[in-house]
Formats: sequence, structure tokens, C-alpha cells
Amino acid sequence: MKKNRSFLKWAGGKYPLVDEIREHLPRGNRLIEPFVGAGSVFLNTDYDEYILADINSDLINLYEIVKECAGQVVKDSRELFNDENNQEAVYYELRKEFNQSHDRYRRALLFLYLNRHCYNGLCRYNLSGEFNVPFGRYKRPYFPEPEIYFFAEKAKRATFFCENYEQTMMKASSGAVVYCDPPYAPLSATANFTAYHTNNFNLKDQQHLASLAQNVAGNLGVPVLISNHATELTREWYKEAKLVVVRGRRTISRNVTGRTKVDELLALYRPR
Repeated sequence: MKKNRSFLKWAGGKYPLVDEIREHLPRGNRLIEPFVGAGSVFLNTDYDEYILADINSDLINLYEIVKECAGQVVKDSRELFNDENNQEAVYYELRKEFNQSHDRYRRALLFLYLNRHCYNGLCRYNLSGEFNVPFGRYKRPYFPEPEIYFFAEKAKRATFFCENYEQTMMKASSGAVVYCDPPYAPLSATANFTAYHTNNFNLKDQQHLASLAQNVAGNLGVPVLISNHATELTREWYKEAKLVVVRGRRTISRNVTGRTKVDELLALYRPR
């Protein structure tokens, strides 16, 4: 099966792991994703229906608008992708406009622009809820026209929600499958999280997600697959699940001397 890319750059995106995730996702008629992110699993599976959620309102707003009017989004957002706008000073002006804008459509266009022009596809906000990722300094940011159209076509099968992961998981019912890709657990007990959104996902949330997955599988009869770093902590959290380690697909900067491969863990909770 050909792999389809998201129209967004996304730190921690699951495109490199799509084959392994597909292999371990159970069959069903509806896939529920409480942490949809860039949507790589959605774009590379074939369920009849999708419930796609995220706590990031800018992300869900963009997805809904692309679903509603992909052609207009392509036309209008393309105008932001030019040499003049690929300059540091202009980037910060447009970032400021985004942070001050209350217009749903304009904010969606700017979110796409920022995603493709910011550093490393990061999505980070300060405590005031302002997008604060610095300029990426790319020679010519890619304009993802075919990826936008592919997403819009596939999104005809999807319903989007901006909500907490627990609310989304409670939408599970017979025939559904849940895939959870939470913000990565720290590689050590002393490592810090980087704020993905103003609602930080902390260690208690990580543990609560594992407990919730066990309950959804055990009490609702709905299988749940979770992906995360492979660490002692995650193995302990997911000890009631079937665990599969995927070797070294992700590289992260551990220190100034270089980058290190990090193993991924897939935890599958099956109904009793």
C-alpha cells in the first residue's frame, strides 16, 4: 500500500511508523484518534469512518476548513508561499498577525504558512496561548497542494473534534478501534516536556491514558493501540498490554555531540 504524506510538517509524526502501526491495528469499521496530529495514520488506513480529535484548536480548525473548501484553501494559502514571505522579518509579522487574529479562515491559512516556514515543523505555544516557534530558514518551503487535496477527499469519511483525549475515547463503541499517539513520554524521569499546546500532557496524563485504554478495551470491548517511547516507565504503564518494540526509527538530539536512535513501543490493549 502506497504511503501518503500529511500536508503538515509535524515533529513526532507517525509517517515513518505507518507500516508497523497498520500491522498491529485491529480491524473495525471506525478508527478513533484522540491525538490526530498530522494525521499520518488516518491517511494510511482504510476504515469506513474516522473520529479525529486533538486538543489543538488551530489544528482542528484547519482540518475542518480544508474539508469544507480545499480548492479555496489551496488558492489563498499559495499566495503566502513566496520569496518575500520567506524572510525572517515577514515571518514574525505574520506570526504576530496569526496570534492576534480571530478570523477562523485567515487563522487557518496562517497556521499552514507557519507550519511550513517555522523551525522543524514544531507546534508550540507560550502560556498566553501564542504560537512562538522561531523562523525555520528554509530555502524554499514546499507548498503541499496534492497532499491538501488528498486529505480533503479522505476527510469526507471523518468527523473532527477539538477536545480532551478522555472525551474522545468515551466515543468508542462496538466496531471501533482506538489509536492513541500521545505526546512522547520523557526519556528519563528528569527530562522536561516541551509544551505542545497550552494544556500540557504530563506524567499523570500518561498514566491515566494507559488506565483508560485498559478500561475501554475491558469494559467497552474496543481495542486500543498506543505508541510511545520505549522506556522503563512506558513498559510499566502498559504492562497489561501486548508490547511490541520498533527499533530505532526516530532520531533525537540527546546532546551537542550528535543524534541518537530511540526505540518506539506499540502497546495493544485487546478486549477480554
